[in-house]
Amino acid sequence: MSPTVYSISAGHSFADALAQGILERTVGNPLSLTDYTILLPSRRACRTLREAFLRLSGGKAILLPALHPIGDIDAEEVAMFQAAEEDVTESLDIPPAISRLERQLLLAKTIQKAGMTQSFDQGVALAHELGNFLDEVQTERLGFEGLTKLVPEEFAGHWQKTLEFLKILTEYWPAILGERGVIDYAARRNLLLEAQIKAWEKHPPQKPVIAVGDPLTITVPAAAELLALVAKLPQGALVLPGLDMGMDAVSWDKLGEDHPQLNLKKLMQLVGIKRDAVQNWELKKKTAVNESRVRLMSEAMRPADTTENWRKLTTEEISPHALEGFMRLDCDTPQEEADVIAFIMREALEVPAKTCALITPDRRLARRVSLSLKRWGINVDDSGGQPLTELSIGTWLMLTAEMAEEALAPVTLLGFLKHPYLAANIPFTEMRDMVQMLDQRALRGPRPSQGFQGLRDAIASLKSNEQLLLWLNKLESHMREFTNMMASKHETPFPEMLTCHIRMAEALATTVDESGAARLWQGEAGEAASEFLNNLLQSSRDIPPLSPEHYVSLLGTLLKSQTVRSRYGTHPRLSILGQIEARLYCADMVILGGLNEGTWPDLPAHDPWMSRPMRKKFGLPSPEKSISLAAHDFVQAGTAPEVIITRARKVDGTPTVPARWLLRLETVLKAVGLEWPEAPALKYRQWVKDLDTPAAVTPILRPAPMPPVEARPRQLSVTQIESWMRDPYQIYARYVLRLKALDPVDADPGGAERGTFIHAALEKFIKTFPDALPLDAEKQLSNFGRAALSEMRIPQEVEAFWWPRFEKIVVEFIRQEHEWREEVKPYLTETSGKWQFEAKGGPFVLTGKADRIDKFRDGSYAIIDYKSGFTPENNAVKSGLSPQLPLEALILECGGFDKITAGKVNELVYWKVTGSGQKPVEKKSVKPKDYSVGEMIADAATGLQELVERFDDPATPYLSQPHADAKPRFSDYEHLARTKEWGVSGDEEDAA
Repeated sequence: MSPTVYSISAGHSFADALAQGILERTVGNPLSLTDYTILLPSRRACRTLREAFLRLSGGKAILLPALHPIGDIDAEEVAMFQAAEEDVTESLDIPPAISRLERQLLLAKTIQKAGMTQSFDQGVALAHELGNFLDEVQTERLGFEGLTKLVPEEFAGHWQKTLEFLKILTEYWPAILGERGVIDYAARRNLLLEAQIKAWEKHPPQKPVIAVGDPLTITVPAAAELLALVAKLPQGALVLPGLDMGMDAVSWDKLGEDHPQLNLKKLMQLVGIKRDAVQNWELKKKTAVNESRVRLMSEAMRPADTTENWRKLTTEEISPHALEGFMRLDCDTPQEEADVIAFIMREALEVPAKTCALITPDRRLARRVSLSLKRWGINVDDSGGQPLTELSIGTWLMLTAEMAEEALAPVTLLGFLKHPYLAANIPFTEMRDMVQMLDQRALRGPRPSQGFQGLRDAIASLKSNEQLLLWLNKLESHMREFTNMMASKHETPFPEMLTCHIRMAEALATTVDESGAARLWQGEAGEAASEFLNNLLQSSRDIPPLSPEHYVSLLGTLLKSQTVRSRYGTHPRLSILGQIEARLYCADMVILGGLNEGTWPDLPAHDPWMSRPMRKKFGLPSPEKSISLAAHDFVQAGTAPEVIITRARKVDGTPTVPARWLLRLETVLKAVGLEWPEAPALKYRQWVKDLDTPAAVTPILRPAPMPPVEARPRQLSVTQIESWMRDPYQIYARYVLRLKALDPVDADPGGAERGTFIHAALEKFIKTFPDALPLDAEKQLSNFGRAALSEMRIPQEVEAFWWPRFEKIVVEFIRQEHEWREEVKPYLTETSGKWQFEAKGGPFVLTGKADRIDKFRDGSYAIIDYKSGFTPENNAVKSGLSPQLPLEALILECGGFDKITAGKVNELVYWKVTGSGQKPVEKKSVKPKDYSVGEMIADAATGLQELVERFDDPATPYLSQPHADAKPRFSDYEHLARTKEWGVSGDEEDAA
């Protein structure tokens, strides 16, 4: 029969129009609806059309047509809508499809055997791409024998190797499938669709059959043939979404691979019908459509060969009416874009019964919007789904695996300990307190040794550690089996590793009231994870034994490929949809988000198996097919009554390029003298900023705390005196507020640790040889250095960087030590002392620890301080801003050091031990011009007395950095003092 083809033009809600037309055809006989069979692209489309029928029926009970998704077809559904008299055993006997997981693992094994990857987990990632390639080849019905027609010599060496690999694969893959009695999903879909085509060709149904010609479905040749057949059935009809009936014939003939109408054109050619023979889907109750907007979108998509016609456009063809309800929002960042979208969606709820949908392929943007909506207590899930690795159950599985594989490395361990699933049958408050104690007292600074024993060693020296050790033992009892398995570094059968891992994950998630299994495997995400792990265990025979690091990598790759989608919308009027989920969907307001090049449309994916010339020669479609589909989605959504387009000018700090369609829209608008309205866009952006901007900002004065005298410190060290002079606020925060900065977690050893190591080696050397240097002095000092590194548990990679410099220090230090000992003799090293004096507020104690005190032949002393970094200048010492050595000399002359009597200090010396440059060790005596050591000591004593008495005045504030030219090189308390609010800096980013 001659084909029957309809089009529901852009601007209509496709699902509503389709349902309305069918209802109007069955008016007066509601039971006749059950005679209709409707073929739709996906199960989601079936749900959308079902909701449209119910919406149009006013919520009344209704018998629906038979809705079948031909994109997700299976044998049972074929049997349901084949002709009753047809023998359906052929379609039911089609072998089942191999699961995608099982196929991925089998392909990974084949890839590894072929030598294309070093490890199985790497092969799994590549197997995903190979599986997509197999689906594409089978969808296009191309036999792999076509590979023999590709001449390897015509292509680069890389592609020649790929062709050889694909030939090997095609020889083994059919045999593997045959052994298991399964076939590929795409091949099975073709067989099912072909069986349906044969059945209807032999026995055409006599009842109405309507097929929706969705562009994505059309790209499957077997599905396209079924759609073409439906158009020719006695009561069949093919309905196309958004066929452009107004496009001129020249443009229609020159449609490119990326044009939204291309797939519809190909289907019409297959059906054998011309565009002018396509009928409009008739509706008795007409819906208002912005025809000017439809024309604008059509013109924006005009083929490149005919874009010169834009010059001929007039306002009669595209009037200002095209921009009514059409807005564009260019935001600065993705977060601002998300906040603006969330605000618009929230505003839509102010209109009774109004619906609003965000459509975007950018899942990060979708998640941001979902989170922003929670500001108003609105929960809207992203129907595009989230990978398991981004949900709680996925992060729990990965953290437990990574923590064990990394031998309890601090960062991963803390992530595991602070995960909401962790319970280990321990009361919540106890768990919280123990995690906080372990974090602050054992995991800060350089990394402890590996495993639980390393943690025990780290907390062994702590006071009141019995409770922490008991808690650690409880954790270890749940984790010992799996952590030992991961620590072995041996290859282990995958089922054993996974079973042990799951057992540990469940045990650690068990609370005092609920089992871990009940907590982990509930909800949509938990059920999806449970089903995936069960399937993985069933398919584990195809996974070879793995080492721990490869186990973690494999699990992460597989979990990331599992997407969890909500079964039902979490909000009745708001939706966040991906491109596929949005097809046929309708809403009063549509927001198109993420309109940047590379996001929407996405750039054509790189094909690791074939270059473009190879794909063309083999018969595969152009990679631009995806752009054509994205363009059709954009046009269909962009012709809705109310549309808002959004994009971010920068993503992750990188400038973006507007989607090509936006640039085309701008060009067309300029051709007819129109512009995007700016006022609404600016209004929304300003409102979003106002949400977090207070009505009035009252500047807070620079902090000037004045605690009572009795709360002020009465004892400080010589180094803290320097901090007191340069930045009094540090002393206030540390000794009045008692705030101590925490070291970073798992900190890389830096300058402080390097200085400690050098100090320890030199101290041990001087203590061991106080009288005469040994003949093998360099060797002895090197040995002390090795011992110091070992005690500090410095990582090998850091030690490899530090050691060559230390070797230079050894040589030069021994040389200078020989010269120095001609006049002096080492007396004491690392010795502590104190000096107490009276002040206005009561006694004050000055403490100090000298790196080294040497004695001259005349009985006077030299005080030496080792510096592995910055060395104070003489002027800083003279001015009192760097008083460390003069104050240590003051303590010595007052008899404050143990094991040494009061005496005169004749020299203050910095030994700069950096190991770099031409002076790995440099001796710098503190000798300001016309200023003796005695004068320095006397001035230091006077200055200290004045400093203490000044702060004994309750009216003296502890200012932060009172002198900009004398501020400390670093401070742990700058953020508390809000220095960026009031400070003056040469760096514009740091200035207030």
